[in-house]
Amino acid sequence: MRAIVDQDACVGCGLCVNMCPDVFSMDGDKAVAISGAIPENLGDSAKDAAGSCPVEAIKIEG
Repeated sequence: MRAIVDQDACVGCGLCVNMCPDVFSMDGDKAVAISGAIPENLGDSAKDAAGSCPVEAIKIEG
């Protein structure tokens, strides 16, 4: 499973970082996801963070 943040859609609210800081972080005024696979124990938190994105800028693949 992998997280992808659409940089064009991201508004930089930081909600994903607050919900799942082991997967998401801020790079300037935009959120970014860790590169590579999301650790299995963080999958549910990453999905919750993606689902909470107010502009649906996060996709979870896999």
